[in-house]
Amino acid sequence: MTLSDEEFREEYKPLHIPSHFDPQDTQQNKAIYALAQIGEGTADSVLKELETLQPGIMNEQVTALVKTTLVSLYNKGLIKGEEHNGQMHYNLSKITEANDGSTRHE
Repeated sequence: MTLSDEEFREEYKPLHIPSHFDPQDTQQNKAIYALAQIGEGTADSVLKELETLQPGIMNEQVTALVKTTLVSLYNKGLIKGEEHNGQMHYNLSKITEANDGSTRHE
């Protein structure tokens, strides 16, 4: 499947991080907000934060959707992730190491 330029831009646009939690927001935005609040964590950590933000939200459908959303965002390169002990740990950081600032001109 080939995406048009417009479809590509929409699919891979920079990630929007909501400034506050809105129970009426999309599940993706709620998952992104929860990840931003915890800094880094597994899908289960994000789900636990969501339950804290909106008690009673958890069910099988929400759990599956959040896990799918995190994998999708990771696969698109919109969030970072590292595997530890067989579990993916996600974070919103695009740059994980500081630039040392040195450039060499010879």
